[in-house]
Amino acid sequence: MGIKVNREGLLAGKTAIVTGASRGIGEAIAYRYAQEGAKVVVSARTVEEGDHVLPGSINAVVKNIHDAGGQAHAVRADLFISEHRTNLVKETQDVFGEVDILVNNAAITYFVPVADFSEKHYRLMTEVQVYAPFHLAQLVLPDMKKRKSGWILNISSHAALHPQKDAGGRGGTVYGMCKAALERFTTGLASEVYADNIGVNVISPGLVATPGVVHHKLITDDTPPERVTPVEHMAESCLRLVYGDASEITGKITYAVDVMADYSLEPAVLIA
Repeated sequence: MGIKVNREGLLAGKTAIVTGASRGIGEAIAYRYAQEGAKVVVSARTVEEGDHVLPGSINAVVKNIHDAGGQAHAVRADLFISEHRTNLVKETQDVFGEVDILVNNAAITYFVPVADFSEKHYRLMTEVQVYAPFHLAQLVLPDMKKRKSGWILNISSHAALHPQKDAGGRGGTVYGMCKAALERFTTGLASEVYADNIGVNVISPGLVATPGVVHHKLITDDTPPERVTPVEHMAESCLRLVYGDASEITGKITYAVDVMADYSLEPAVLIA
């Protein structure tokens, strides 16, 4: 038999939004939350298999969760569009109720040196990776503050760290600055809502062999195996950062490998 959802799990009765959840890390997070009883809204632009050059779709993720006995709902959202962000939260509320957990995972990325970077691509990246998480947080915070409860988890990258001056690079400057901004947003918001019992954290996965990472050739045959993080470790770490005492688990800028070690976690087998 396959993996089954525990309706009485750690996130029983909670409603979670996971953006960028048609494949890769977002898909894995959606599965892990559903396995612990959360009602998960799975969001991305790719609705059906074949809609994107990369494999995966939100409808497929929802079907896998339903087949495992869980609750999930797919919402197509292009996070570059303000109305799509607003609708994502509204549809979640209409289907499952108020949002308990928001995971800002979606990203659009171009690896191009600054000298050649187009304004169009710059605006796309900053809107989706910086302003969209900010706006979605604004949309879910009023109810979280009213209930004195909630979690916001942002997905970052080691690219946020400052590179060595002689490191060269593959055109990741804009990606890195977006992730650095997301990390500063996380700690600032965590401070603002600390008294409201809302946990706000940011986590970086390391190198995970997602379809997007493989597409951009960020992992090659020469990549040492110890540098690659299993997606199950990322999913487990992202689960640990959205339950418990929000006054203790907030304002963290952390990494999957550290969360796994700090909390002595063992990764669960995922639904699919």
